[in-house]
Amino acid sequence: MKYRNAMDVFPDELLAEIQKYSSGELIYIPERTQKKEWGTKSGARDYYVSRNAEIRKKREAGRSIRELAEEYNLSTDSIRRILYK
Repeated sequence: MKYRNAMDVFPDELLAEIQKYSSGELIYIPERTQKKEWGTKSGARDYYVSRNAEIRKKREAGRSIRELAEEYNLSTDSIRRILYK
């Protein structure tokens, strides 16, 4: 990320107002875009959706909740939440 001098970016009035709250510190100003849903950028969301679908298929094929919990290192309650959601 490239840093820019605030004096080159903000009008004098706005810079003076910002300096009332913070002066001489580095401040991150996020982009104006909408916040993305959890896991969409890293791919974690897709991973868990896929994993949960796989768990449901294995349950339909006859695997027990306990077996699924051991295979995926999850509690039986977590498996139930996935299955009944």
